Amino acid sequence: MGGKTYTPEDVASYDEVGYASWYGQELAGNSTANGETFNPDGISAAHKTLPLPTYVEVTALDTGRTILVRVNDRGPFANDRLIDLSHGAAKQLGIDRKGVAGVRVRKVNPNEQERAVLRSGAAATQRIDTPDSLLSILRKNLAKLPTAKAPDRQISRPVETAQVNNSGVGASYVPVSNNVPISSQKNAGKFIVEQAGKPTVSKPKPSPTKKTSSSGQYVVQVAAFSNKARADALARQIGAKVISGANGSIWRVRYGPYATTDDAKAGLAQAQKRGYNEARILRAN
Repeated sequence: MGGKTYTPEDVASYDEVGYASWYGQELAGNSTANGETFNPDGISAAHKTLPLPTYVEVTALDTGRTILVRVNDRGPFANDRLIDLSHGAAKQLGIDRKGVAGVRVRKVNPNEQERAVLRSGAAATQRIDTPDSLLSILRKNLAKLPTAKAPDRQISRPVETAQVNNSGVGASYVPVSNNVPISSQKNAGKFIVEQAGKPTVSKPKPSPTKKTSSSGQYVVQVAAFSNKARADALARQIGAKVISGANGSIWRVRYGPYATTDDAKAGLAQAQKRGYNEARILRAN
């Protein structure tokens, strides 16, 4: 990468400061270095040497905001940056409007619920902000490093003239060809956050396989996806059901139905215990 050879190394106490950038829709659908499909809206990252996958806390040094990220790719392909985040991760961290940003990257060992959340493409619960006293030290360490340059987005120029990763692996790998493997469906597999109280699709059509039991008045909605496979995968992991929208464009992962509000509240507590703080109780109909 960038004329250098990097050797993957599992450092249990990995804790570094440096610069981060992000990559997004221009590389949607490419394979990551560990063979997964890159989802720009998911919470993931690329690192030069950490094992795949590795879980890290990334802190924005200008604000102290800290998030949990899953490293599943190789990069960044520039020697002045420490990590490249997916667009979804950069947005959660609050640096998506910047070319580069100073960050701290610290290896952690999250629980299985948080790992499952990140594997599904969703965001884990945000960490407590880093205190100012520690931020001051981290910023001083960052100031000792050369300032990183903002990367050019590969979508803005022809592949032949872009500075690309030609290693053959990684989401940022772009074959020198006019047929760049970019997904034509920009929202394929996207994790959807549906606002409470605001209808997002028309009322589902009756279906013998999807019909809600008449004995249950409530359900707990955990998540919604634009890709059925991703919804099915999450439902299997947490023991929930998948309900499709009327036009088949949204797939909802739900617990229930429940006959009483107390039962529904117990289901909500179960979802929140698994890390799904955006879960909510809805009427079954």
